[in-house]
Amino acid sequence: MNYIKRDMEDIVSNLTKEYSCILITGPRQVGKSTMLEHIDNNRKKVTLDDLQERSLARTDPEMFLKIHKTPILIDEVQYAPELFSYIKIAIDNGAEPGSFWLTGSQSYNLMKLAQESLAGRIAILNLPSLSQHELFANNKLHPFEITLESLELREHNNKSASVDEIFKRIWQGGMPGLASGKYTNRDIFYSSYLQTYISRDVKEDVSVKDETQFVDFIRAVACRVGQELNIHSIAVDVEVSDDTAKRWLGILEKSEIIFYLHPYSNNLLKRVIKTPKVYFFDTGLVSYLTKYSSPEILQNSSINGAILENYIVAEIKKSYMNSGKELYMYYFRDKQQHEIDIILESNGLLHPIEIKKSSNPTLSMTKSFDVLKKAEIKLGQGAIICMKEKLSALDKDTLIIPVWYI
Repeated sequence: MNYIKRDMEDIVSNLTKEYSCILITGPRQVGKSTMLEHIDNNRKKVTLDDLQERSLARTDPEMFLKIHKTPILIDEVQYAPELFSYIKIAIDNGAEPGSFWLTGSQSYNLMKLAQESLAGRIAILNLPSLSQHELFANNKLHPFEITLESLELREHNNKSASVDEIFKRIWQGGMPGLASGKYTNRDIFYSSYLQTYISRDVKEDVSVKDETQFVDFIRAVACRVGQELNIHSIAVDVEVSDDTAKRWLGILEKSEIIFYLHPYSNNLLKRVIKTPKVYFFDTGLVSYLTKYSSPEILQNSSINGAILENYIVAEIKKSYMNSGKELYMYYFRDKQQHEIDIILESNGLLHPIEIKKSSNPTLSMTKSFDVLKKAEIKLGQGAIICMKEKLSALDKDTLIIPVWYI
């Protein structure tokens, strides 16, 4: 099994020189502790999956920290929130930069606890599953931007891919256990992943007698990637109430299985749709949940366009998460059916982007871009991300960007 270098490593190393405590959150099995151990394999690691260690951390956190001296890596720290107050005391008493590395799989609760207990004393990073850049590029990560300079860097350093290869990447997903070759049976991996996720991360929050109902719920959401969120439709499919569906969606979002792309609007744009779209961080999980047994079948499926969109939106989001930078990304749709798949807001400009499975895009695909000319923010360079093999342009305002550049 080979370790796959994570783009976040440099940020962690730099923050370790400045902050006494760093918290890495993210879903299970995305490689949080593996990355930290790779950065510093001499640091003592304590996992709170160990019930004896967990008990001590909860009942006597002061003694736990006396026994386990810094610098230390505490894995799955969400099991002992009692530690935060004592870590705060240690920091206030002059703990050295890099004293505490923490990881946890329940980011919402963790971040809330950390922000309440360690406000101003902790650096928090969110690690997603492996990105296309981590798997297939060989250069330093830069957040995805619509500039020729940035795109030319990607052309020279990213690994090119055909349509077949892109859908193989989408189907395989970015979970390190599969990508590294540690596990070879994809179906068993994702089945086990879901069972572990439900039994260890969300069981207390999901009141279902039959756990398969929650898996059915996740599957119903996966069938709607790239669509505007319709809570009632999902609830009907799974035979739960709208309130239950809404609460379960909140759980999926908080545990970083899904995320939302919110609509762009401002005072000068009228009759704008205000419902968010739903996406998964890992398209391999979507492919498994929607029961596509091979990349070839997925490529010719009814969701091929939606899952391609999910893949691109997620990859752009990951490029910012892994850089430790804020992302201002939206979609647009109004009641006159003008729609734009992605809008990136950067440096006072709006960059409209369309996503197409075609390898021969046309200017007619960008006709909705003109709607943004009515916005308060100036319109910048636009683009179509598609299956074209090389970087090109339709005109001075519209670039053609191959999917493998992302």
